[in-house]
Formats: sequence, structure tokens, C-alpha cells
Amino acid sequence: MRTWHGPGGDRGTVSLYVVMFAPIVLMLAGLLVDGGLAIHARQRAADVAEQAARAGANQIDEAALRRTGDPVLDTGRARSAACALVRRYDSEAVPVSCTATTDRVDVTVRLTVRSQILGIIPGLGQFTMTSAATAHPVTGEGAP
Repeated sequence: MRTWHGPGGDRGTVSLYVVMFAPIVLMLAGLLVDGGLAIHARQRAADVAEQAARAGANQIDEAALRRTGDPVLDTGRARSAACALVRRYDSEAVPVSCTATTDRVDVTVRLTVRSQILGIIPGLGQFTMTSAATAHPVTGEGAP
């Protein structure tokens, strides 16, 4: 049986291209998949931080509100409610900080996500997204 190799002897050229371009295709797929995970994690961290800040801003000191007519936060309850919501809301989210003053609640959330494809490369096994949010108590005419 005779095989035809062509005039230039291109035997094995396709194998060479596969070996050269397979890592590149794998890296591009990893950037696509894991990049999407990173964007989604950033949005989730922002959502958790915003919801936690709102939960904290709902903890108005009713006695001070009745006395002055201005919404004043109970700082201890606000801080506790914000951190508790982060822990309940998402098992991967970690409250970095939950602080409250009498007029605002600040929440910072950290979310760690494992890479799906790029994790095979040392140092790219996981990535961390951090987001912060602030909420103010509003009642009556100032409410949206």
C-alpha cells in the first residue's frame, strides 16, 4: 500500500498545530468562563452588600424618632442586622466590615470563588471580589 505525503512532506503538521494551539484555546475558554464567574461574583458581592446595608438602615431608634422626628439609627442593632444578613444571604459571602453611625450603615463584603478552568494554573485557583455599600435611614417626606 502506498501513501501519498505530498510534495513537501507535510507529515505531522496538523499534530504540531494541535499541540501549539490547544493551550491557547484552553486559556481563551478559561478567560471566558472564569471571567464570567468573576463578573457574576462582583455583582453578587455588590448585591449582598447593598441588601445588608439596607437591613441595617431599617434599625431606627424609635424613641429618638418620636422625640426628635429625625430617623436615628440604633447603631448596635444596625451593625448586627447588617452582618447577620450577609451571613444568611450567601454562604460564600463574608462580612469584612459592618459599621454603623447614627445616620448611616457601611457594609463591605468579600466573596471568594473557585476558578473552573484556569484553576489548573498555579496561583489562579480562586479569586476574591470585594464590594461595599452604604445606606441611610429615611422616613416620611424624604422617602423615595
